[in-house]
Amino acid sequence: MKKILINNNPWQTRIAITKDEALQNIYFSAHATENLERIFFKGIITKVLPGIQTAFVEIGQDRAGFLHISEIDRELAIEKISKHIQMDDGERVERPSSRQPLDISKILREGDPILVQVSKEPVYEKGAKLTTCFTLPGRFAVLMPNIPRIGVSKKIEDREERNRLKDIVKNHLPDTMGAIIRTTSENRNATEIGKDLDFLIQTWNDIQKKFETAEPKEKLHEDLDLTLQVVRDNLDDDVEFVIADTKLDQNAIYKFVKNIAPEYSHKVKIYDGAMPLFEHFNIEKQIEAVLNKKVELKSGGSLIIESTEAMTVVDVNTGKFVGKSNMEETIFKTNLEAAEEVVRQLRLRNIGGLIVIDFIDMAISGNRQKLFKFFEKNLKEQDKFQSVVLKVSEFGLVQMTRKRSGKTLVQELTHDCPTCKGSGFIKSLQTECYWILRKVKEFLQAQKPQEITLTVNSDMFTYISNTEYNAILYLEKNFTCKIAIQDDKKLALSQYKIEKK
Repeated sequence: MKKILINNNPWQTRIAITKDEALQNIYFSAHATENLERIFFKGIITKVLPGIQTAFVEIGQDRAGFLHISEIDRELAIEKISKHIQMDDGERVERPSSRQPLDISKILREGDPILVQVSKEPVYEKGAKLTTCFTLPGRFAVLMPNIPRIGVSKKIEDREERNRLKDIVKNHLPDTMGAIIRTTSENRNATEIGKDLDFLIQTWNDIQKKFETAEPKEKLHEDLDLTLQVVRDNLDDDVEFVIADTKLDQNAIYKFVKNIAPEYSHKVKIYDGAMPLFEHFNIEKQIEAVLNKKVELKSGGSLIIESTEAMTVVDVNTGKFVGKSNMEETIFKTNLEAAEEVVRQLRLRNIGGLIVIDFIDMAISGNRQKLFKFFEKNLKEQDKFQSVVLKVSEFGLVQMTRKRSGKTLVQELTHDCPTCKGSGFIKSLQTECYWILRKVKEFLQAQKPQEITLTVNSDMFTYISNTEYNAILYLEKNFTCKIAIQDDKKLALSQYKIEKK
């Protein structure tokens, strides 16, 4: 059974989802920081770059958002082209055909207002990713107000149920709108789904009205706060309870659930234990574990997970697991366990983009096929984000992409080390020592002093005194200079001071 745990402090809200006591998802919301994802803005186009088919749009944030041609709804693009100024020969721009490639410079003009929605939070030095392919999430469906297409959750497998749900949604939507039918809609009646869709349509109409009168860069609409979003998106029959550690949160969640899913309102509880909520359910230790590169598997094997800005690599190792019969069986079982854990880790760490998984090489092609199907099945059943997976190669590699959404857990909870600058390693004591000795030599060559004092880190002082003192004697002899060495605990390993007497 799943549990939804809400820990609220004046500075931050944290929401954890567990399954069989294992952490499955963790969400953070700092009260001093605004989450931009899914927010609608009245943006102003500041720059159009035809070379990369991208426009930059001011939305009142530190960095302008970027809107790529692929994120512009085609009907909107054609409408804007049709309305634009006449061409040089005085004739109005022709309406493009449905298959004709679009050029962003003919769609958008600098200074024009545009309705945009944030699809991805700013990452690294990039601004927010914007879209005009809008989505409005509800309990049973995600409304796509300008994309007339109906999709059904992959987790709803019964064909008759899928067709029933499609018919219900079609009957409640205008021809110009579409929707993605969520898993929670399974076996729901037409009245419940219709009520949800009516609310979303009304929300969309309100956004359009606000756009007409809003100031440039004004926020027009944002989703529910994070706590209610998580409850809305995850509360189902599999949830044992939703528990909050403040009465205020419990009351707000109870009222929300009573309104959207009254059959689950009894599951909303208050935590009043002496131990902090996250410690009681062993969440704090699990969060710390997720920050480690190494993930231990129950069998004794392990995963090594390393991410860069470009991609994430997962390496699978057998470790202590030796199996009971032969090597191929050992490898196959380790790979299956690893595949299941990789899905959990991708979801938990919120890793997106290009991902390469280096499974242990298997000699039997049938085992590679079984592994691929098992991995794909787990992604489909356990992960709500869209992913594309290529089959296992002869070298045991699986290449996949997973939709990005906001910051990764590492980005959320850490920053680059000030010593290694994010490289993941620092220079050795020996390397730093040689660098300092070179700087001393350069100083002696330039200044020609008779006596100096060299101040270094305590560890560096010990290393020079015990290992490289002959180098100091060499410098003294060749530059006719007396060198005194002293230590300073406040200095970093790479820092030094040279004082001339």
